[in-house]
Amino acid sequence: MPIYTYRREDGTTFDYRQRFFENPLETCPSTGQAVSRVIQPAGIIFKGSGFYVNDNNKAKNPSKAAGANGNGKEAAAGEKKEKKAEAKTASKSGEKATASKPSD
Repeated sequence: MPIYTYRREDGTTFDYRQRFFENPLETCPSTGQAVSRVIQPAGIIFKGSGFYVNDNNKAKNPSKAAGANGNGKEAAAGEKKEKKAEAKTASKSGEKATASKPSD
């Protein structure tokens, strides 16, 4: 059985358990004041991806969303790829690959 919320004439509220087929109360059972049923919002839970702005952007274009957050992950990944390529070319020519540090 559902629980309905009612508001009395003086503004106070109370909960009352009723069956679905019963008519709404017109008077408060304890005080005798006129009452009206209060409409409560439904509890909705959104689960899964696509409900937030950042989820939606990732779904549409993952490369833009990764760079849009400003953490520099794309630049770091590009540097790693360049170092691997340099290491491969150095090993083919017989040289030892060294990591270079940028000068100030």
